[in-house]
Amino acid sequence: MQDLTEGVARFQRDVFPAKAELFAHLAAHHAPHTLFIGCSDARVVPELITQGEPGELFVIRTAGNLVPAYTPAANGVTASIEYAVAVLGVRDIVVCGHSACGAMTALAEEHDLSGAPMVAGWLRHADAALARTAGMAAGPAKVRALVRQNVHAQLANLATHPCVARALAEKKVTLHGWVFDIPTGRVEALDITGAGTALAA
Repeated sequence: MQDLTEGVARFQRDVFPAKAELFAHLAAHHAPHTLFIGCSDARVVPELITQGEPGELFVIRTAGNLVPAYTPAANGVTASIEYAVAVLGVRDIVVCGHSACGAMTALAEEHDLSGAPMVAGWLRHADAALARTAGMAAGPAKVRALVRQNVHAQLANLATHPCVARALAEKKVTLHGWVFDIPTGRVEALDITGAGTALAA
């Protein structure tokens, strides 16, 4: 906790003064251009990866960067998606997976999650991705493939949300799938066939 309080002190002393004008503007304006859906993993920090300024990203972080398909029942992920798209009018939505994802590793290697039943239930939102890699032997290659297939599956889930479907039909929003590689810092932009290109060298 000491690290956090010292960090707050450094922010207030060294960072905030240089951005005081920006924060004064943000106090009355909230207009992010992108909804970024990433993993809760502490190593994957959207604002750091994109070098975005405060106010630019509306961020949702879930275990495994999972997006439940739409149901009428209210939940935090669905409500946040709806707010970002229907109220804030974001123009882009990124679903970002990453290397060494604990959620995808647990699925690929069939870990025993009986001691974490809520985690096991949550990971069912990756069933489609898991099915697409069912013929692969467990190992690093399967984890890498599952990470990518999971991004595609979550983009498909995202498109079931009425606000997203409407915005897509009206060409008001664009979906993107990324994979962040932790040891190299590379970000791969996936295409609809599952191939990809690095966003930067």
